Amino acid sequence: MTVHVGADQADAAEKALEKVASESELVRLTPLRVDQSDEFIKTLFVQFAMTAELRKINDVIRQAANDSSQYELKPHLSLLYKNLAPTTRSELAASIKVPFSEISFDSLQAIRCVAPTQTAADVEAWELIASKMLR
Repeated sequence: MTVHVGADQADAAEKALEKVASESELVRLTPLRVDQSDEFIKTLFVQFAMTAELRKINDVIRQAANDSSQYELKPHLSLLYKNLAPTTRSELAASIKVPFSEISFDSLQAIRCVAPTQTAADVEAWELIASKMLR
């Protein structure tokens, strides 16, 4: 799930994840719906309800990374990265029902991404730069 998008700083990412992991427990989120968009990395996705804990995690990461980007946190979990026709995306989104009332996340990862990510090759070029388990 995307929690923050910011500058490519491996040292800052490690520091940010370390700080969040030391202060945060398992993150439990309520799925709201399956949605779709024309953005490649959000072709189909689960939209989650915002929580105070998630907002705190985002703030800690932003502060630790000294980030002033305009990224707006809209918690989601991407299900598919693909260029599809709008009607196909809509039909697929409408056909998927999330079978859980709550989804738990137990780790955080910082990924170096190609920006903007627009193809499968871009996704394959992503690189894990830091990972931490939550308490």
